[in-house]
This record gives sequence, C-alpha cells and structure tokens, in this order.
Amino acid sequence: MKKENLKSLIEKESENLNNLLEIEDLKEFKMMTSELRDTWNKKQMFRTETEARFSVLQDNRYPTKAAKYWQCVREQSSYLDNLMILSFEYRRNQAKINELEEQIKTEEDRHKKVNLEIDLDECRYGKASMERQAHHRMRELKMWSKLKKEFDDGSFDTQDVNKHQLESYGMQYAEKLKHLNESSSDVDKFNVIGQLQSLQRIKKSGELLSNEEKEILNHEKNDSEK
Repeated sequence: MKKENLKSLIEKESENLNNLLEIEDLKEFKMMTSELRDTWNKKQMFRTETEARFSVLQDNRYPTKAAKYWQCVREQSSYLDNLMILSFEYRRNQAKINELEEQIKTEEDRHKKVNLEIDLDECRYGKASMERQAHHRMRELKMWSKLKKEFDDGSFDTQDVNKHQLESYGMQYAEKLKHLNESSSDVDKFNVIGQLQSLQRIKKSGELLSNEEKEILNHEKNDSEK
C-alpha cells in the first residue's frame, strides 16, 4: 500500500473549501498549504523522551531503577496494544478505500458518485493520519525500549514485577508521608500512613519471602544470636 500524500489531499480539499470559507480566507488557506503540511508533520503526538523522564517516571513515584523499569514495561505494553488496534483499523480503512474506488468506477448516478468520492477523500485523509500515528506509536515503543535498557543494571529481577515492589512502594509512601501536614485530609493521612505501616509490617514479617529465603533468614538470625 502506498503512503498517502498529505499535500495533495490538502490541495484537493482546498478547492472544496470554496463554499465553506470566505474568498479571502480561501486564498490565504491555499497560500498556507505547504506550511500546514509542515505543521501536520511535526505536531507532537504522544510523549517526548523529556516528558517520559520527568513526568511519567517521576522520582517520587518511581524511586528505584526497578520501579522505573517496570513502569517502562507497562507503557511499552500499552503502546503495543494501541499499535495492533491501529493496524486493524488501518486494514478496515484500506478495504473501504478499495471498495469505494470500485463503486465509483461503476456508479452512474452523479449524486451518489459525489457522495462516494467524498467518502473516499475522507478515508484517504484518515489513512494518512493513521500512518503518521503508527510512526509515532513505533517511536514510543523504541523510546520505552531504550529506557528499559538504561534502567536494567542487573540489580533487580526483570521477570517478576512483584520482587521490587516492597522496597519501591516503601520508598514512595515514605516520601508521601513527608508531605502530609495539618491541612492534609483525614482520608489522605489514613491511606498514606496505613499503607506505609502495612508495607513496613510485611517487610519485617518476611511474609513475601519464599520458603527457601525464610530458611536462609532464620539461619542467619540463629547464627547472629549464638
């Protein structure tokens, strides 16, 4: 499938704006065709790496490399799902384009033919938009891949998300506790303090440890008491 030429789509539609825009506005629109194509091409879609680092992976919410790594996994997985769904939509849109092109060839009623041509132009513009969106979906997939590699320093388990959470959430809620004050709501205080206390209890009790890890811990404890 060939990629849609946005410039030709805009130029073609500019002729049809004659009934929608004032004459002076139409002239200016036609003069802006190249600029509008440039704007369409470079407008931001989805997050930049700067936004990913300071907004998504903010330190107070994801205080460890493990926490950041696993959030990258979630983000990348979400964009993979979105890309796959977009691919299905693109195929349906292309099938509609093919169908409309065939209908236009044989349609004899000029009014129906005009409507079919409008539908075709709309589908072609949609196709161009999907192609651009797919490019930026792929850009984000690559960005999250890069960040995953950066945070994976071998110090944590990259197969089991549960392994890092006790430490990471403990640090996150300890930070939240620092920001509680007299003006904080009772609900916020209850949730933050309650969850932090639970995290501390779970860590102290060792209830998340495997039987093997518990045995090792008991041996170490017994040795230290001798």
